[in-house]
Amino acid sequence: MPCNPKIHRRRSIRLPNYDYSRSGAYFVTICVQGRSCLFGHVLDGEIRLNEAGVMLNRWYNELMRKFDDIACDAWVCMPNHVHFIVINTGHACPHNDSVGADLRVRPALHARPNMGEHVVSVEMGEHVGEGEHVGSPLRRVVQWFKTMSTNEYIRSVKQHGWQPFFGRLWQRNYWEHIVRDESELNRIREYIATNPVRWEMDRLHPDQGLREISAMYGVGHPADDADWMI
Repeated sequence: MPCNPKIHRRRSIRLPNYDYSRSGAYFVTICVQGRSCLFGHVLDGEIRLNEAGVMLNRWYNELMRKFDDIACDAWVCMPNHVHFIVINTGHACPHNDSVGADLRVRPALHARPNMGEHVVSVEMGEHVGEGEHVGSPLRRVVQWFKTMSTNEYIRSVKQHGWQPFFGRLWQRNYWEHIVRDESELNRIREYIATNPVRWEMDRLHPDQGLREISAMYGVGHPADDADWMI
């Protein structure tokens, strides 16, 4: 599809002035550039991952090794995108398969994503007041996942004949939602777990055309959809 600058202009979808290194839970969606289905297929409502999809599972779980204040929670790899929850605990935590299950999430300031151009982020090592903690900023967590998975995918295209991609593996931006409370956390977990069942009507399904625009930038959502649904 040719690029229309009025539609495809890159916009910030970060919440301005929000500290993405603060403790709390974050729902993240990252989509393949061009919506190409590189990670497997859905059959009878179940995701059947190929080697690339299995590779993404591994790098998601590696987040906890790279960032000692990050706990992995719910996750799904779809044919052309991933949904996941990461929890910034605000401190180094013991990592195991159930670390996110009983973690109480502090309610976080929430608003719909910014439609402007400015991005505010917190750098690792930035000075803060005595006793305060600067955790791993979400953008750094996401960027590390994208970088490591892209590098391995490129190697596997060359060495194992994986389907090549053009330009970049992932879209430059990503969708995030700050989880407000435990009730919303559980709803998002359920949404992630049942995502393969809804694949044919998914906004990121390659047959959905320009619906990707509303999904990526949070506009045009049906009135009965929660604003984190994508």
